[in-house]
Amino acid sequence: MKRNSLLSTLIVTASFSPVFAQDSQQRFETDAAASFENVIADYDIPGLIVGVTHNGQHQFYQTGLASREDQRPVTPDTLFELGSISKIFNVTLATLAEERGQLSLDAPVSTYLPALQGAPAGELTLMDLATHHSGGLPLQVPSEVADVDQLVDWLADWQPSEPGARSYSNISIGLLGRITSDAMGISYTDALQTDLLPALGLTNTWIDVPEDAAASYAYGYDRKTNAPIRVTPGVLDDEAYGVKSSARDMLTLLDVELAKGDVSPEIRNAVSRTQKGQFQTRLYTQAMIWEAYPWPVAPERMVEGNGYDFILNPQPMHEGADRSDEDIILNKTGATNGFGAYIALVPRKDLGVVVLANRNYPNEARVRATLDLITRILAE
Repeated sequence: MKRNSLLSTLIVTASFSPVFAQDSQQRFETDAAASFENVIADYDIPGLIVGVTHNGQHQFYQTGLASREDQRPVTPDTLFELGSISKIFNVTLATLAEERGQLSLDAPVSTYLPALQGAPAGELTLMDLATHHSGGLPLQVPSEVADVDQLVDWLADWQPSEPGARSYSNISIGLLGRITSDAMGISYTDALQTDLLPALGLTNTWIDVPEDAAASYAYGYDRKTNAPIRVTPGVLDDEAYGVKSSARDMLTLLDVELAKGDVSPEIRNAVSRTQKGQFQTRLYTQAMIWEAYPWPVAPERMVEGNGYDFILNPQPMHEGADRSDEDIILNKTGATNGFGAYIALVPRKDLGVVVLANRNYPNEARVRATLDLITRILAE
């Protein structure tokens, strides 16, 4: 018995030795390079970082430059534009406000925007906004709309083209963010930066990048001109696609999404609520922004679910069962003109992955490379 106890102690000690950690990091870097090197070359990605949290261990693979102009390398603390991954923070803020009794996700939009009383947009619930269940809202805010008041006027006359359908839209999620921050009595930017982000344990995630973090903010590169660019302002941009973050901070977020980390019960409940399935599409269960596929999953299924047809065109959707207690993989893509991002979670495997790049490259490449990496990690 004593011999077995000693052997167990030696095994545990060895597993956490510096040599073991170094070997683990080398294996991870080899796997990540094998999964992403061709993607980087095919799309001329200036800089890319992959972060993985697995069983509580964080590892990074970084390559290339955050800025070609000053030859600044990518690091785990480089700030990248998250694009539509920003929507994860939006819905988490909404569930947090509901936890605090400041709004109800089951209430119609007109409860919070009386100007939409009697209009189809006003009859949508806040949960509809959080799950793309709008019946045909367009992806982008119309070009003739200059501010939120004009958007509400536009929505008063809007008619759903396909009632009940899923329609991926910056309008619906942007409106949810604005309603939520109004219910909290604070601007959306302040609600995130002074309330939600600190509560999640994030210290290097921003809407407005402060001066002392500006040197860490990468430049994106335009796909057509290769010019260095950053996100341009727009109506409800902060709410829909305005967050900038680092791979290190995103792994902290993914740990919370995996029910780890030192956060309050209200944050734990708010995050859990966002992952619960609400509707079913042909390919996946739609949660609050998160999309849940059964695990294991065929790459082609996830490629199609993240493809342009599901982004640009209304899709049939019906009420579905919550799959959050099953074997699933949750994912979300994000992009601005100069950046491309991807996150995925396999909760039963205690595994989360974030991929940040300063090039907007195809979702298919992001999905295939990330699934390949996940497969390599789980095979070890």
